[in-house]
Amino acid sequence: MKTESTRRAEPRGLASRELPLNQILAGDCIEVMNSLPESSVDLIFADPPYNLQLKGDLHRPDNSKVDAVDDHWDQFTGFAAYDQFTREWLAAARRILKPNGAIWVIGSYHNIFRVGASLQDAGYWILNDVIWRKSNPMPNFRGKRLTNAHETMIWASKSENSKYTFNYEALKSLNEGIQMRSDWVLPICTGGERLKDDKGDKAHPTQKPESLLHRILIGSTNPGDVVLDLFFGTGTTGAVAKMLGRDFIGIEREEAYREIATKRLERVRRLDAGALATTTGKRAEPRVPFGQVVERGMLRPGEELYSLDSRHKAKVRADGSLIGNDVKGSIHQVGAALQRAPSCNGWTYWHFRREGRMVPIDTLRQQIRAEMQAEDTPRPN
Repeated sequence: MKTESTRRAEPRGLASRELPLNQILAGDCIEVMNSLPESSVDLIFADPPYNLQLKGDLHRPDNSKVDAVDDHWDQFTGFAAYDQFTREWLAAARRILKPNGAIWVIGSYHNIFRVGASLQDAGYWILNDVIWRKSNPMPNFRGKRLTNAHETMIWASKSENSKYTFNYEALKSLNEGIQMRSDWVLPICTGGERLKDDKGDKAHPTQKPESLLHRILIGSTNPGDVVLDLFFGTGTTGAVAKMLGRDFIGIEREEAYREIATKRLERVRRLDAGALATTTGKRAEPRVPFGQVVERGMLRPGEELYSLDSRHKAKVRADGSLIGNDVKGSIHQVGAALQRAPSCNGWTYWHFRREGRMVPIDTLRQQIRAEMQAEDTPRPN
């Protein structure tokens, strides 16, 4: 049974092959993923170590030390060791992705190009690279390079043939009706969103903003999907997934991060079903053949259809095709032929007459769709 608990769980010796949903698993990400069922996860978000290769401390102009990423988990002996680690976790991740699953990987210029090559070598199919442009980046204190104001994300499907989730209309709605681009301007974590430890310091040096994960999950998952974050950190992915009605699995080897993430997740409340609904396009709606309109008697064989300006008309046939001016075919083919046009949306082109009014046949399709949706809606006991 699915649970919203966020208790920590050891991956070894799982009693069954069921997924440990909404849990934070302790351990090495590769070992933990190898313990999970094959083809069981819808989406993976990966924020791997950046392998920053820092040389000495960095100080601000006032001589205060910058809190940089110098933790032990970001230390590698060289590029070869980092590449081997990358290949291993990508292989483990691909095994547990569903055939139509996808992955998002975020990184900086230190590592993202090496990760991108490994992604392609492992058989993933890159869909987009997305630039997260930080509206409030850390300045460049030494003045020897450009201010590093962005990170790069790679969105890839499990394979070239994967039918991955892409909620185009929902992302367009998030962007005030304009098609979502591949450059996202969002702030880094500041203020109340930035988690602190008992000493008042940053709980995690690379905590990602919830706005970033919100956009990713709205755009590439649906409610009820399983989202895995194999470098869970302080739990941003889990917090947003829980709020948006997705199930999550977190993997984190550092106990301090697990404890902070657990407390954070306990404060998150899942949105109600009405709030989780997102904008969908016409392609997402159930397909209704015109023949179904005829079968159900909503239009009768022999009844005439008209273009809105009444220049063209055609007669409905018993098999759901039309005939007009000796042109026979579907509602789309006959509409296009009569207009001498390369194509035609017959649903919006053709109208029928009722009580002196011209009514588009698309109203009949929408009526059928509404009935189909009503049949799929669960009824209270």
